[in-house]
Amino acid sequence: MSTSMPATLRVLTGYRPTGRLHLGHWFGNLQNMLKLQDEYDAFYFVADWHALTSEWQNPASIRRYTEDMVLDWLAAGLDPARCTIYRQSDVPEVIELELYFNMVLPMSWLERTPSYKEQQQQIGDKDLSNVGFFLYPSMMAADIVVLQAGAVPVGEDQAPHLELTREIVRRFNATYGKNCLVEPQALIAKLGARVPGTDGRKMSKSYGNGIFINDTPDEIRRKAMSFMTDPARKLKTDPGNPAICPLHQVHKLIADTDRIESWEQCCQSAECGCVAHKREFAEDLVAYLSEFQSRRAQLDKQPGYAWEVLEAGANRVRPIAKETITTCRQLVGIG
Repeated sequence: MSTSMPATLRVLTGYRPTGRLHLGHWFGNLQNMLKLQDEYDAFYFVADWHALTSEWQNPASIRRYTEDMVLDWLAAGLDPARCTIYRQSDVPEVIELELYFNMVLPMSWLERTPSYKEQQQQIGDKDLSNVGFFLYPSMMAADIVVLQAGAVPVGEDQAPHLELTREIVRRFNATYGKNCLVEPQALIAKLGARVPGTDGRKMSKSYGNGIFINDTPDEIRRKAMSFMTDPARKLKTDPGNPAICPLHQVHKLIADTDRIESWEQCCQSAECGCVAHKREFAEDLVAYLSEFQSRRAQLDKQPGYAWEVLEAGANRVRPIAKETITTCRQLVGIG
């Protein structure tokens, strides 16, 4: 979908507070969030109920990660004066709307959800057999629809996941004979990037291959030296291929064009080695993150600030959510 949508359009996206933010988050979605806050009526939420669906056996860290995430967002440049930042669990209307959706939602629709089967296969260290995890897509639909969000920023490969929300809305509207709920559109993110981790796979905390945006300079340097490079290049005298070098793909995201072209040329001609490239990448990354980390350190000196931002956001969200729920209660016959 084109980004020529009206500036008054309400867009919504959220993150689960299940760990520290890494470069995959930074380049995969956070940079797009920064752009959207100036182009739309942007709402960003901390999905702590969603986190509970997989962390129900060990929920102690959810609150800490919630605060950390909000401070990271603020240090990265999200501005509460230009966007709305709130916590999912501060809006109980989400759960009520999920209940109404579950009344019209066929189980077969949930069973065919690709992400449900994929995560059960990939995440082997958690028990995901609970009903809460199974109903995850229904809660996601409620998150979006309770705010009557017109669009959700997604990558091209994620657009099919939003289709289930659209199907739920269509079924609800058709069942009760009113087109009262907004059918959200996919706002295809243009700034997202697939960021490889230190082992060459997609960067993920589950894989233990991430460089976190709050890593110390020494931690960044250590991880950089372990980063996978061109797997086919065995010796320094062998010509390399930057196109298949995971480290080079990340370096391109943070360094200027001239520096990147220089490394590509010397790699292809075997005039420089991977160790030297790792060292320069590490220093470039330390410099790249320094401004963010400085702002983050200043926010750490303001105890409780993250919760103030979340409460202010919730105060803006609640009237919208209550209006939606009032309408839905009337439609299902209990209003």
